[in-house]
Amino acid sequence: MTVISSHKDLEALTLTIIAEFETSAERLWQVWADPRQLERWWGPPTWPATFDSHDFVPGGKAGYFMTGPNGETSRGWWKFTAINEPTHLEFDDGFADDNGNPVDELGTTHGAVTFEAIDGGTRMTTVSSFESLDQLEKMIAMGMEEGIKEAMGQIDSVLERSPV
Repeated sequence: MTVISSHKDLEALTLTIIAEFETSAERLWQVWADPRQLERWWGPPTWPATFDSHDFVPGGKAGYFMTGPNGETSRGWWKFTAINEPTHLEFDDGFADDNGNPVDELGTTHGAVTFEAIDGGTRMTTVSSFESLDQLEKMIAMGMEEGIKEAMGQIDSVLERSPV
């Protein structure tokens, strides 16, 4: 398992997940930058993602849908707010309707991902920031924390199968 810790900070309205990988930051960066690699791990194993857009530049947008075990779908969107290859990226994140348009019912979260060289590999720290305690609690109740941990657990196989 690549995830080494997760922590909810109710006062700061954040969820932090730390994972370590036996690869370089440059290689790990590619699992975010390449939508075909990204969709092989984004979303838990029972809800794989398909990215239909992925403009990986500051101000760029990504759109995706996850397909559940019974064929149901859930759409999401990202807007990239910072990209500093290969050490840091940030994006706003939310749910979308069937046409990919943002919906406000669960608000927007902000993701910040850092890549730090460690002995033998790279530590990836992902911090999700929420608009309110209510939003954080709803997202956790929906399974966000466990889903992210399961999703990140798939990155090792992507790294093995898709060398740069």
